[in-house]
Amino acid sequence: MMIDYQPIALSRKAEYDRLLALGARPGCEYTFANLYLWGRQRTAVVDGYLTIFSQFSRRSVYPYPVGRGDIRPVLEAIIADAQARGVACRLTGMYRDECDALQAMFPGKFRIHCDRSGFDYVYSIDALAYLKGRKLQKKRNHLRRFQAAHPRCAILPIQEGNALRAWEMAEKWYARRLAQNPHQDFHMEQAAIRRALQHRKTLGIEGLMMEDDGEIIAFTLGSPLSSDTFDVHFEKAWAEIDGAYAAINQAFAQYIRELYPHIRYLNREDDMGIDGLRQAKLSYCPEFLVEKYWACLLEDNCDY
Repeated sequence: MMIDYQPIALSRKAEYDRLLALGARPGCEYTFANLYLWGRQRTAVVDGYLTIFSQFSRRSVYPYPVGRGDIRPVLEAIIADAQARGVACRLTGMYRDECDALQAMFPGKFRIHCDRSGFDYVYSIDALAYLKGRKLQKKRNHLRRFQAAHPRCAILPIQEGNALRAWEMAEKWYARRLAQNPHQDFHMEQAAIRRALQHRKTLGIEGLMMEDDGEIIAFTLGSPLSSDTFDVHFEKAWAEIDGAYAAINQAFAQYIRELYPHIRYLNREDDMGIDGLRQAKLSYCPEFLVEKYWACLLEDNCDY
């Protein structure tokens, strides 16, 4: 029997936030903003749990349910739903203890995989805001060189009157990347950024832009993930401007630190398995990584 999954509605944000808070999951997938912004995601409440059916790149997945109470009947409903739809039953965004619990509930039924490219990088907000300590000495030097080369660079909060400027920069950024590699697919990310800027207030998204000589050279967008963590959804800068990424990174950490004094961490999401991005994220010395796994029914014999 299929679960009656429905499209995510902005008007129900408070309800989603309440359900998501029950799980208090550290993964970036479990914010209303990310659920709304990315891909084709639909939800349903099953026995008090928020269940999600997602479709990315022509593949269907079921992010691990969020809620409290007996989860077994919820998982059984998901297994039945996948069978009814004729899709593989892939459970994603799982943590190690959930993998162990799944194996105990359904012995010999699931194969577990480590999703290293999906690990979230979580940083001390103070470390990113102030770049103190020997480990971040090179980052401080890099930032100083940028500041010396761009003394008139201004930091601007993204607001109703200037959000279009961030989108115009994003369009130029994608156009340049596609000119370099026409086979890259940015459609989903472009759509997500457009939605984030259009519904910034409703989604609780904060953003910053950097302007130099009248041109926007970087911007970033994020929203609260939990009581002590802020999620950085997007960060774009001109790669040819040495230090632009480092500057917007630090500026956003300082901005969120002042705006939300209770925030202790920034979740800068995953590296998508891209070697250069992985090295860049590791170079900032994360406080910890959110390890994630995915599981698939053995009978489905599926890869990721």
